[in-house]
Amino acid sequence: MAKKKTNTKKTPKKKLKLPSFNLSSQQKLVFGSFLIIFGVVLCIAFVSFFFTGEIDQSTLSNFSSREVKTQNWLRKSGAWLSDFFIQRGFGVASFIFAGLVFLSGIYVLMNLPKSRLRKHWFWGTLIVIWLSVFFGFFSQTNDILGGTVGFEINSLLQDYLGKVGTSLLLLFGLITYLAIRFGVTFESISKLFKSAKKDIKHELSDLKEDTYVAVDNALSDEAEAIKTAFEIQLEENKKKQSNPAKENISIEVDTPSEENNDEESGIEIKVEQIAEELSETDNLANKLVEDFGQFDPTLELGKYQFPPLELLKKYDTESITINQEELEENKNRIVETLSNYKIGIASIKATIGPTVTLYEIVPDAGIRISKIKNLEDDIALSLSALGIRIIAPIPGKGTIGIEVPNKNATIVSMHSAISSKKFQGSKMQLPIALGKTISNETFVVDLAKMPHLLMAGATGQGKSVGLNAVLTSLLYKKHPAEVKFILVDPKKVELTLYNKIERHYLAKLPDSEEAIITDNTKVINTLNSLCIEMDNRYELLKNAMCRNISEYNAKFKARKLNPNEGHQFLPYIVLVVDEFADLIMTAGKEVETPIARLAQLARAIGIHLIIATQRPSVNVITGIIKANFPARIAFRVTSKIDSRTILDGSGADQLIGRGDMLFTQGNDMIRIQCAFVDTPEVEKITDYIGAQKAYPDAYLLPEYVGEESGTSLDIDIEDRDSLFKEAAIVIVTAQQGSASLLQRKLKLGYNRAGRLIDQLEAAGIVGPFEGSKARQVLIPDLTALDAHLENE
Repeated sequence: MAKKKTNTKKTPKKKLKLPSFNLSSQQKLVFGSFLIIFGVVLCIAFVSFFFTGEIDQSTLSNFSSREVKTQNWLRKSGAWLSDFFIQRGFGVASFIFAGLVFLSGIYVLMNLPKSRLRKHWFWGTLIVIWLSVFFGFFSQTNDILGGTVGFEINSLLQDYLGKVGTSLLLLFGLITYLAIRFGVTFESISKLFKSAKKDIKHELSDLKEDTYVAVDNALSDEAEAIKTAFEIQLEENKKKQSNPAKENISIEVDTPSEENNDEESGIEIKVEQIAEELSETDNLANKLVEDFGQFDPTLELGKYQFPPLELLKKYDTESITINQEELEENKNRIVETLSNYKIGIASIKATIGPTVTLYEIVPDAGIRISKIKNLEDDIALSLSALGIRIIAPIPGKGTIGIEVPNKNATIVSMHSAISSKKFQGSKMQLPIALGKTISNETFVVDLAKMPHLLMAGATGQGKSVGLNAVLTSLLYKKHPAEVKFILVDPKKVELTLYNKIERHYLAKLPDSEEAIITDNTKVINTLNSLCIEMDNRYELLKNAMCRNISEYNAKFKARKLNPNEGHQFLPYIVLVVDEFADLIMTAGKEVETPIARLAQLARAIGIHLIIATQRPSVNVITGIIKANFPARIAFRVTSKIDSRTILDGSGADQLIGRGDMLFTQGNDMIRIQCAFVDTPEVEKITDYIGAQKAYPDAYLLPEYVGEESGTSLDIDIEDRDSLFKEAAIVIVTAQQGSASLLQRKLKLGYNRAGRLIDQLEAAGIVGPFEGSKARQVLIPDLTALDAHLENE
């Protein structure tokens, strides 16, 4: 019996794997080519049917006989296929099936997402049925317009609804199809009619101007001028009130003449309007916009498609379940613990979140808040829960909050955060869906307003997931032309998945082979290059007389900035550093200085920093860093000292981990359950984006030549470093000329190692600077090195 059970379990597993269509590359080539050719065959047979169909009808009964000849271009197969699909099937609408088969072959060959193909087949089949019924409505017999299907369905519908009812049903089907498939609404239809009405009016007005001389106008020229002036005044009234300095209106009062006598007032008013004179540049810009429209930065990748929501995983435990027994039990224990210390409660209310429930209590009059705050550990003991946090008082409310972790936590999926109306309808420049609050609301913030984000927490508490949530939010909202990422990953494993979208979203140095930065020396060069980019952008803003990147890009889109003068559309640049502590330990001030400079100045020109570290100590998160990073995210840390370092207050040490975090932007702290996005989900998103057409290369930052670049000047032997010979031995032994090698072997700082490399180049021991590659070592071994130094 046991063996039979195991056999029955194995067979359905094999059956379930069959529909997955995990074909090899050779199978995809064969199957895709077959579908494309079969689609072409169907189309040829259908076209031939219109010329040879009547002749071939008599031969279909003797299909198996080789003596019978058919006139179809594909002979018997074509005659049978066209008769089956057109005559006995759906009529001329069957051409859509040929197109769908051909499209299926393209999808298989190019390995495109099958979910979109299923949609094409679903909607294509529906429109085939509708067209068949529609054409069958006008045919009295079973002809090739609607086919047998269209004729029979029409006969059935007309028996029950009549011709009028059937036509109305067809109209309703068409409206439903357009509304669901293409998002057509009543507003869009009304706008279409209004725009058509305006076009007709413009044409009539143009026609009227062309024939103006032939029309006998009853008004005099002077009266016509007064009428026109008043019409402009009514239309532009609001503009005048908002900016009266732009227009100069003078009123002249004259005695009325006999020819133009106003019966009502007896006063003739002349209104003189002086329009603001536009500059030559504005006139040219308006003409360009009128002819070509505004500049569209997304045009180069105009067919780019954002990743669909189906790539993100849904979880069965996403919906919050209310455990009434747990709520009642926690309430009773809180009341009991406080009553033990003679603290009475006037009222208590619970707000259930994904992982934490907030109990809001109103103490009796005369109770000191500090007394309740000091009972944090006692309440945690009575509830037997980890991570009790007391907010005394809750800002903006006359209550005290006690946050208690739920026994059964709810997973907040990235799918629920991205699909929320708050994120989808966001008008922010750089929207980020971080997760859900205690009140189960999706929390969306604008990175452009922060303007920089500092993220800290102990190992395994959710920092990497938080970074992925930030990057995923931007990938779902911003076009590759609008935002670029610089990813620094010293651990070399966290951000490597984003290599697939290098030519879409990533930025790098011109001489760098990989866009994901893992070498600390390259980090220093990248940060300094980013400072050069910042200075260049400020120069562009100064020349364009703009205060920030939004104004500059709006002006560039309006074609008011000349690309020949160096102006270009500026994408946002987001620098992400996964482990900041490692950089500070190895490079120190050489990393901290450019980051502090970027944090202080880069907001206006669209460069934003996201720095994460698992060690929030004062020697890593220094005062300069903290002063320029008002937005902070704290995952669970191990001590109150770390919590104060990252948040300037306690609380992070009382979190429960697994994405539980506190967010502050310089004011109140908000507790959020971070949205969970797993590595397979990120891989699907990057695969989807990477499979699409990309730019020729990643976004290139300005070239930066650091101290390691060397110098062509001779360096005096007497000025050589005391460690010159030791450095030469290290370089020749390793046959690798790099400053980072000297840093590790001789335990030097970057500046001194760079000076030694310069001296070794001047002495002819290493070659010149070659970008990201190590310098060439010109001395083959230590014997040759000794001879070389003696000859000097």
